[in-house]
Amino acid sequence: MTEIFVIVPTYNEKENLPLLTEMLLALPLDLSVIVVDDASPDGTGELADALARQQAGRLSVIHRTGKLGLGTAYVAGFKHALAQGAARVVTMDADFSHHPRYIPALVQASRERYDLVIGSRYVPGGDTPDFPFQRRLLSWGANRITHLALGLHARDTTAGFRCYRREVLETLPLDSIFSNGYSFLIEMLYMVEQAGFTVGEVPIIFEDRKRGRSKISQQEITRALYTVARLLWRRLAGHPPYPASHRKVTPKQDHTEG
Repeated sequence: MTEIFVIVPTYNEKENLPLLTEMLLALPLDLSVIVVDDASPDGTGELADALARQQAGRLSVIHRTGKLGLGTAYVAGFKHALAQGAARVVTMDADFSHHPRYIPALVQASRERYDLVIGSRYVPGGDTPDFPFQRRLLSWGANRITHLALGLHARDTTAGFRCYRREVLETLPLDSIFSNGYSFLIEMLYMVEQAGFTVGEVPIIFEDRKRGRSKISQQEITRALYTVARLLWRRLAGHPPYPASHRKVTPKQDHTEG
């Protein structure tokens, strides 16, 4: 049974997918890849099917009916990975901003200590060298505000490069997560920390995409700000991160570490 499943959501990533899957499957890990494609008009889904036929069960494809959002793509991938017996699930972008070379370090930290490991730009050794100054300032500021407003221990609160232990995904009520898009990452992290799971960060160099177009829009930024405001209200009001009726098991004792 495969230990690690890597979820790669795609929308118009035909240029990146062949090399990315080749690099992932060449890693010295017991690893399989799940591509979750949102009906990419450039043919990414069909290409993923062709790659899956070549990989003898190490690559599977989930086809969705349209551009349904990053959050629901992750949830679909989580459920598929858990059904296949995954012990750990890695999430990453398809554009090489999250380089496969960091996955062994994420997995090692998960095996040794943490329930959730984040590939982080904002711990010593991490960086965003391709970002112009304004984008660096916006990214750092957004993460700092989220970190402080929600009382999070993690520094890179919007990172999608993560390794989850199975227990985390089995414990959290994934279908109750309100946010979609990149704000899903903020809400997911908040729920993980509120449930008392340990969170660690390993440094990565985040490189801007070389092929294709960025998916981050002004609308995504607005949604993220709304998510922070909504979770902050719940925090100040003393409410749990999600309704008690959605809670699957009793959360662990709080022992989150930054």
